[in-house]
Amino acid sequence: MAEFEIRPIHTLDDFRAVEDVQRAAWGSDDLDIVPMHLLLTIAKNGGVALGAFSGDQLIGFVLGFLGAGEHRYGPEAPVAVKLKHCSHELGVLPQWQNQGVGFALKVAQRQAVRNQGLRLITWTYDPLESKNARLNILRLGAVCNTYLRNLYGDLRDELNRGLATDRFQVDWWIDSRRVETRLTRQRAPLQLHHYREVGAPIINPATWNDRGLLVCADHVQAIDDFRALVEFPSDFQTIKRADAALARAWREQIRSSCEGAFARGFSVIDFIYEAGPPARSFYLLQQIQSSESAMNI
Repeated sequence: MAEFEIRPIHTLDDFRAVEDVQRAAWGSDDLDIVPMHLLLTIAKNGGVALGAFSGDQLIGFVLGFLGAGEHRYGPEAPVAVKLKHCSHELGVLPQWQNQGVGFALKVAQRQAVRNQGLRLITWTYDPLESKNARLNILRLGAVCNTYLRNLYGDLRDELNRGLATDRFQVDWWIDSRRVETRLTRQRAPLQLHHYREVGAPIINPATWNDRGLLVCADHVQAIDDFRALVEFPSDFQTIKRADAALARAWREQIRSSCEGAFARGFSVIDFIYEAGPPARSFYLLQQIQSSESAMNI
């Protein structure tokens, strides 16, 4: 494991380096990055801006600020407004990705937010990005019951260009037993066969075409139990580059499947990755009263 350290971002040079990391991590142009003056203002006014440094080089960062959101603590309970930390960006230089940098930044962010007296952190990510699902759902223990259609409109960066920017908004209850268990790896992750053995259906079983691309199912089954598995690509960017129509079909299928499930009280509470070959990725949907009630699962 490469060596790096996490520390607050506070100098002008650090904030300029954050601009550079944004460009490199997402292939963004200057119109799509958060500029230095806004980064600095957030950090100096109660926000959390943390950097991962290898020596003097900034290799990754996480940025967030105080927010508020509506939460319901049961089907019949009134909606309550709850203060939270809104985590806006997590970016890592391409050559440092998959080396634990993002995980370390989120762990440090959790501690900083706990020190502010908050219990909840939320953020968004593309539900078709398997690597992000692994970090957010599996490693960190976040859960999701909110689907946001085309949240950012048309973006110009390399990862998002040409496709609706649908997002999961995840809830990370940072003082929960679930999160502590995931962060410390007290329990081995469950595999696909564990869920299949207890009867969890795959509601959209996918197939591979002659080009080796994962093709979404023609029909999505109705969920008739309290939990179900939803399959999605393990390498969505390859599909997007090779077949734009197939990428759009996957966007529509995950959108309709998750929106329908969330409306019925389901939440995404786990991510399963099968290395293969071929590699396969799944979300586990389970009926729960609220995202906070999932924290003891």
